[in-house]
Order: sequence, then C-alpha cells, then structure tokens
Amino acid sequence: MQAIILSTETVVIPLLLTVIAGLATCIGSLIFLFIKRFKDTHLVFCLGLSAGAMIYVSFVELLRTAISTNGFITANLIFMAGIIFMMIIDFITPHEYLLEKEGLNPEYKQLYPTGVFIAIGITIHNFPEGMAVFLSGVANLHLGIALAIAIAAHNIPEGIAVSMPIYYSTKSKGKAFLYSFLSGIAEPIGAIIALVFFYNILTESIIGNLYAFVAGIMVFISFDELLPQAFQTDHHHHAIYGLLFGIMVMMFSLAF
Repeated sequence: MQAIILSTETVVIPLLLTVIAGLATCIGSLIFLFIKRFKDTHLVFCLGLSAGAMIYVSFVELLRTAISTNGFITANLIFMAGIIFMMIIDFITPHEYLLEKEGLNPEYKQLYPTGVFIAIGITIHNFPEGMAVFLSGVANLHLGIALAIAIAAHNIPEGIAVSMPIYYSTKSKGKAFLYSFLSGIAEPIGAIIALVFFYNILTESIIGNLYAFVAGIMVFISFDELLPQAFQTDHHHHAIYGLLFGIMVMMFSLAF
C-alpha cells in the first residue's frame, strides 16, 4: 500500500484537529463537578459506561478497521498480542504496589490501580487515533474534520473512564483532570510522531495494526479491571445500565 505523503504547508489545521479531538477527553473528566457525594451507584454506573464504551469501540471500530485493512487473521493475531501485552504490564506492575501510594481514599483505594491502567490504555489508544486524524486531515481536510468530530465525541466517555476511578480513589479533582488531560494530549503527540518520524513510511496498514493492538489492550482492561470492580458491589443493575449506555453513546458517536 502506498505511503501517505505529508506536505509541511498543510499540517497546521490537521494538527489543531488532533488537539481538539484529544482534549475532548478532558470534557468527560469534568463529570466530577456534578458529584456532590461519593456514591457506589454513581461509580458503578460510570464503570459500566466506561466498559461498554471501550468494548464497543474496540470491536466495532478498531478491530473492524484492522480486519478490513490487513485481513482477519493478521488483525486478530495483533489483537491477541495487545491482550498479552497488557497482561504482562498488569503482571509486572502489581496492584499492591500502586495501593501503597499515600493519600488514597480508604473506602475506594482499590480503584486507583484501575484508574492507572485505564489511563495507560487510553493513552496508548490515542496515539494511533491522533495519527489517523492528522493524516486524514492532510489528505482531505473535510474528512479530517469529520473524523475529529467523531473521535472527540467518543473521547468524552473515555475521559469519564479515566477520571472516575482516580477521583474516587484520591478525592482529588485536580488529579482526576490531570490523568484525563495526559491521556488526551497523547492524540496530538501521535500526530507529531506521524509527522516527524513516519511522514514517508506510515501507511493505512500500519495504522490498522496499531488499532488492532489497542483494541486488545482496551478489551483486557475492560474485562480485567472495569467489570470486576463494577460487579463486586450490590448495584449490579446500575453496572448493566451503564454498560448499555456506554454502548449507545459510542454507537451514536460513530454513526455521524
């Protein structure tokens, strides 16, 4: 497949599009402004929402794109590689180590590792998204704008996914916003990487492989971190409501 060629005269607006799309993650993190008291029902609903959003976008958008670009077997092998990669990260970064962090909320401190792993997953996810928005904008500005809007829409629930566990576990709105911001800023960084290092070799096939890898990471996080945390309380129905709502949010964000 022919490499996507970039021109230095046409990079400014596409780069701005990646900034806007990436920082939409911060909008989702502002959910804590509406939470006056820590409630298990709020938390469980948002954990379910996060899992629904991440699972849906992984299978319906990321893996589907990889399959259409590189074929079923290749895409699924790389998808499994993403799962194994996150399993290794989970193994070498034991939760007990993260739970030793000072200043955690005793009631919800078990959520801190969950928030950290979600932040890692979303950050890795945002790198190829930033590349895709940037390269689409360079090739066709209208396409880049449309893609940036779609990604910004589904970055909002991803911001919730990052910020809620951090907010509940640390009681800090600033830390919740910071983790979300750092996850979102990975998107324009991905665009810069595409511009500086891969301007003459980055192809749709490579981006498809990245999408499959990221899909594996996000599916692992959903099933290993988000859903177990959501279902260990007595508010199972709230987790299901959140799961369905997260799926619907992603469905509509990808439809337009």
